[in-house]
Amino acid sequence: IRVVTILLIAMTLSSCGFQLRGQAAFPYKTLFIETGGYSLFANNLERAILAGSQTKVVENRDLAEAILKILGEFQEKRILSLSSGGKVREFELRYRVAYRLIDRAGRDLVQPGEIDLRRDMTYDDTVVLSKELEEQVLYRDMKADAVQQMLRRLAVAKPVA
Repeated sequence: IRVVTILLIAMTLSSCGFQLRGQAAFPYKTLFIETGGYSLFANNLERAILAGSQTKVVENRDLAEAILKILGEFQEKRILSLSSGGKVREFELRYRVAYRLIDRAGRDLVQPGEIDLRRDMTYDDTVVLSKELEEQVLYRDMKADAVQQMLRRLAVAKPVA
């Protein structure tokens, strides 16, 4: 019965199109990530590129086939709703990363873009510490999502011939 169950699961997974992600195929052999200072997003992106592709992240701009300029990272928090007593009930958290992918000559390889992520968070002022922790976790998850989106965008960027 176990063998039949295992075979049934294997056939179901193979017929639904499920496939492991595997390595990303970037069209560049070398990439330089340029930021205006320390960036956790850039560090996580570099780590993901090194772990999941054949592309090397170089420390010298002149050695790179492509240059990813992180133009800015922005975290915003805005009130979505208030209670009848004027207390905050819900926040919208927003994380944005503006970027530009260029070649060594400074020509755009793709249109400059922005990754924009939003999460809604309920708020209760009786549990402030747990809500602060929840906010930090949501921002961390948005940064991880932004790294995955950037990897997909880099994978479809084509080098200039």
